[in-house]
Amino acid sequence: MGRYVLMRTLVMLPIALGVSIVVYVTVKLIPGDPVASILGSHPSASARAAVKHRYGLDKPPVVQYFYWLGHVLRGDLGESISLQMPVRTLVSSAVGNTLVLAGFAALVAVGGGVILGTVMAFARRRSPRVVANAVAVTSLSVPQYTLGVLFIVTFAVNLGWFPTGGMRDAITGGGVLQHVVLPGFASGLVPMGIIARMYSAALRETASSGWVESLRARGLSTPRLVGHIVYGSTSPLLTIAGLQLGYLLGGVVYVEVIFAWPGLGQLVYESISKRDLPVIQAGVLVSALAFVILNFGVDLLRAVIDPRVRKGRAVSV
Repeated sequence: MGRYVLMRTLVMLPIALGVSIVVYVTVKLIPGDPVASILGSHPSASARAAVKHRYGLDKPPVVQYFYWLGHVLRGDLGESISLQMPVRTLVSSAVGNTLVLAGFAALVAVGGGVILGTVMAFARRRSPRVVANAVAVTSLSVPQYTLGVLFIVTFAVNLGWFPTGGMRDAITGGGVLQHVVLPGFASGLVPMGIIARMYSAALRETASSGWVESLRARGLSTPRLVGHIVYGSTSPLLTIAGLQLGYLLGGVVYVEVIFAWPGLGQLVYESISKRDLPVIQAGVLVSALAFVILNFGVDLLRAVIDPRVRKGRAVSV
């Protein structure tokens, strides 16, 4: 197990470095002038030079990258150009809010996906399978931002059951739980449908495998047989859920903007309009690294559950 962890770590490090390069280059390609966002459209040459020197914008791009990377490795994400405050303070607060939303959406995605997938695979009657499949297909067919708008119109404006946006309401006393329901479901329904369909396929494939047929031939009871099938499908489920939860971290950007949720997506969205490069770089880098780290954790968990992963054998999904 130790050797597997070491190998996965050695693979993750160059991936993380590549992510940092892609993030830096992509942000640099964003059109606009960050100096103009600070000094206005007609600054003097001396003022421009001073601002460029302060933020390291007068150095060659390669030097700027290594200068930025060195500070990131020390935990220094720079200073916000528009807000004149440490980026780490802005990002740490926003990341916490995004994790709250992503955590609730993950419960919806994984919990709902497992339930629907199990019904689709094991239900004896046809009608529950048809209903579960219809729910899964419908949920994965509607984009997250469209779901967000529909939820606001239906459940917030027309029915008044939930607030239209924000994270807390000091006037009415509405807390985080009340505010997270609509954006959480809007974020989690699409990955829920994908997880449901793929987990159902994994269950059916496991149920038709040779070792399950052998257990069935030995007269194993149905509950114990189902338990073996579910356990045998755990590794594919972790792979599917890990990928979908990684995409979930990127998908909540749209939902955060629609619901005015003060998370990382909302922060990056506002920073793009201000051409605040340090905040944009930090926000995109954190999101990308979160995806890498999440999948690294999923790989380790799969290795603990399934010895075939540690031995490098293929595991079907």
